Amino acid sequence: MSGQGSGGNVLAAVCSFFIPGLGQLVQGRILAAILFFAIVGVGYFFAVLIIPAVIGGIFHLWSIIDAARFVGVD
Repeated sequence: MSGQGSGGNVLAAVCSFFIPGLGQLVQGRILAAILFFAIVGVGYFFAVLIIPAVIGGIFHLWSIIDAARFVGVD
């Protein structure tokens, strides 16, 4: 059983570092991947307004941590 800290979770966290939601997609969690990608993308798109960029950054960090801590169901 692969749990938190497994090689798959490390790979997913690295994927989410580069593209938010990609780690969740690698883990097979499509809805979470779409939500993280959309929220962070919109936040970064409106970065000139400062607050959306901060929210995007928080969600980006959250997507990395979520991918690293995910424990799948066997």
